Amino acid sequence: MAATALPRPLAGVLAAVAVSLTGTRVSAIAVPWFVLVTTGSPVWTGVIAFAEMAPYVVVKLMAGPLLDRIGPRRVSLAGDVVSAGAAGAIALLHALSLLPLGVLAGLVAVIGAARGPGDLAKSIMVPEAADRGRVPLERATGLMGAVERLAQLVGPVAGGAMVAALGAPAGLAVSAGCFALGSVVVAWALPHGMGRRAAAPSAQEDGPDGYWRRFGQGWAFLRGQPLLLVLIGTVAVTNLLDAAYAQVLGPVWAEESGHGPAVWGLSRGFMGLTAIGGGLVAAALAHRLRRRPVFFAAFLVAGPPQYLILAVDGVPVWAVMAVFGVGGFCGGFLNPILGAVAYERVPRDLLGRVGALQTSLAFSGIPVAGVLAGAAVAAAGLAPVLVACGVVYALTTTLAGLHPAARDMDRLRGQGPPAPDAVPESAGGT
Repeated sequence: MAATALPRPLAGVLAAVAVSLTGTRVSAIAVPWFVLVTTGSPVWTGVIAFAEMAPYVVVKLMAGPLLDRIGPRRVSLAGDVVSAGAAGAIALLHALSLLPLGVLAGLVAVIGAARGPGDLAKSIMVPEAADRGRVPLERATGLMGAVERLAQLVGPVAGGAMVAALGAPAGLAVSAGCFALGSVVVAWALPHGMGRRAAAPSAQEDGPDGYWRRFGQGWAFLRGQPLLLVLIGTVAVTNLLDAAYAQVLGPVWAEESGHGPAVWGLSRGFMGLTAIGGGLVAAALAHRLRRRPVFFAAFLVAGPPQYLILAVDGVPVWAVMAVFGVGGFCGGFLNPILGAVAYERVPRDLLGRVGALQTSLAFSGIPVAGVLAGAAVAAAGLAPVLVACGVVYALTTTLAGLHPAARDMDRLRGQGPPAPDAVPESAGGT
């Protein structure tokens, strides 16, 4: 039994991710519902959502050098504590009738600003946890992906039930509790010394230009990694398409087809369940498989068919469920491979700043996805837009798989990141 137990370092990181992400997903249900029932305005609901997501992306982008400077453990603790305080303040101020929309927007902005670097901090402790537990990177990232998808599935269900039974403020109180528990897990469950900064800062890093020097080093390193750039570009396009699908195209299909939100929600939930299964299979087997063919084949099966099936007039529900189920299972293989490649190519002392750039660039299209999708549907209709998105998805993933840099997914496997003296300086770093 002891031989099969999950090592403590990895178990601690996964537990922290699970509770914090569950809190985020509960909040994602409670806050919009609270705004909608309070104001009756979908415009204000969108404004409040933007108030959270914009700081999330921007602060996450800028926090990389600071994260490498002080260590991911401290950043994770601070992010969870600040998020818990802000979520708890929303619930308390509402109970006291002291929560105008401007204050609510400010508090959700604080949550977004804290969650961005906090989430990043947990993710970059994964390779250290894998090393300490002697776990293959693909297995560690596969388990991480399964935990994330489980939280994304359980959080909204729990949040919806909580809000329906007790109201949105109660959901926010639960979110605050989850964030606080995340900080406790990081402080108590992770082994002593884990998540500390890699080395003492140099005199240049302590100087007034130290932050921008470290930020520039992240950009300089990323520019010299064609494989990472190909993967970032691919994920940025597919994330934009997926966001448009979730925010606009799917709900419009549910309305126009007459199936309603119940079928749409059920299909997405089923996809989430099969994605958890795929992630667990990837955790067990991905380290033995060739990365490039598995990754891009999984992308092709997970992505385009979802769009194309909804473009078919009168498609039966069972067909939609089948496509979503298979797509979710294949999608479970993506993040384990993607994470393992990134962790292998980036030196440990650059994980924060490079990881911040990677995820921020990959998320860059999400804020505008709904606007673009809505305008496209209004101009051309739903079916043509769905077909166009499916084609763009297929072309993006196919061209990325054929790019010469993609061969490095297997060619450089197991070689580890470049040596510190091979990491380029930024243009202004001298």
